Amino acid sequence: MDHDKAQYIKMTERPIGPLIGSLAIPTIISMLVTSIYNMADTFFVSKLGTSASGAVGIVFSLMAIIQAVGFTIGMGSGSWISRLLGQKKNQEANMVASSGFFLAIIIGAALTILGLGNLDELMRLLGASPTILPYARDYARYILLAAPVMSASFVLNNILRAEGKAQFAMVGISVGGVLNMGLDPLLIFVFKMGIAGAAIATALSQVVSFLILLAVFLRRRTIVNIRLDSISKKAGTYIQILVFGLPSLSRQGLASVSSILLNTGASVYGDAAVAAMAISGKIFFFIFSIILGVGQGYMPVLGYNYGARKFDRARKAFSFTLKVNTIFISLFALGGFFAAEALIRIFIAKDPEVVRIGSQAFRFSCMAMPLVSLGVVCNMTFQSIGKAWTATMLATLRQGFCLIPLILILPRFLGLSGIQLAQPLADLLTFLCCIPFTVHFFRLMDKEEKKTA
Repeated sequence: MDHDKAQYIKMTERPIGPLIGSLAIPTIISMLVTSIYNMADTFFVSKLGTSASGAVGIVFSLMAIIQAVGFTIGMGSGSWISRLLGQKKNQEANMVASSGFFLAIIIGAALTILGLGNLDELMRLLGASPTILPYARDYARYILLAAPVMSASFVLNNILRAEGKAQFAMVGISVGGVLNMGLDPLLIFVFKMGIAGAAIATALSQVVSFLILLAVFLRRRTIVNIRLDSISKKAGTYIQILVFGLPSLSRQGLASVSSILLNTGASVYGDAAVAAMAISGKIFFFIFSIILGVGQGYMPVLGYNYGARKFDRARKAFSFTLKVNTIFISLFALGGFFAAEALIRIFIAKDPEVVRIGSQAFRFSCMAMPLVSLGVVCNMTFQSIGKAWTATMLATLRQGFCLIPLILILPRFLGLSGIQLAQPLADLLTFLCCIPFTVHFFRLMDKEEKKTA
């Protein structure tokens, strides 16, 4: 039995729970490593002072923009590839992968040029105060230089996950993450490079991850191949990749916008508020990355089986993923609520105002955290089965329709508490809106099943 056929059988016949688990565990490890080394930056930079900690939050918005490019192209390519592999159209999958990879490099390079040419203006736009600006500028410069590599790495990761090879993605990200955590203290303190050292550590680790991931493809360890002669010359291919990736663009792009608004809103209350919201957000993302990891293990399973017209397996995959994610995040939310102050103190114990603001914001987040799972699973479901516009609308719900208006409105009535409550309330509203979409998905599977019969 050849490798491609064995992979097809695995994805369409292996029991759903163990299959999603086998794909999710490497992805969860990858997501946790990414979160850990993001928090490592925050931890080590916080030793340079409150303004430096605030700069990490500012540049995190910039990184979210770069991630939005990578995830849009990566998830757009990946969701299409998994369906093509389910239909046994491997040559078309090669074309999508190659086109998406080179598109990410080109757009990443454009971000580098535009960002470096307008660096101070960009940092102010992202919410940097006059005291935070020098730190943000030093940090952002190196992140922008790495933008093409970062964008392309996200694409490679999502292609590997789409074909069910999440373990390779895990190795690439994990090696880069461990390297980053080792380089941070070395460059910041030993070589006296300050916040620029943290940025260089991040950029170098991204380059190493990229090279490891690219080597997997160059050594033909994958079903899908990336080749220059496979790049599509049709504009429609790129439009389709971007359309399938629209949910990710909405999710990540609006996350960037909301992060900018949170920074600018918090800056009214001083650098301590900006630093506190940045630290609270990093801890939340660490927990959130677990359900994202399970969800990304679920997406290729759903894509393969939907492409293979195995709708009963698609329904089981949805139910399994929702249950597992809800249990995981509820347990972490309970622990996080009671440990909030201790968690914030890990990063910046010497500033009591940061601890007070950050722990309160994180407790609010924990109260709504169990509701987040449904929104993530719904969004990933419709993206995986090619319902790009439905998935885009769902992605827009949390960060766009719900969060951004709340950030703009609540502080007028509640002050800083409004900034702290905006995300939890947005999660509650998103949960309520996703209930009818869950019902719609099961009805859609019933309808498709009747057509096949």
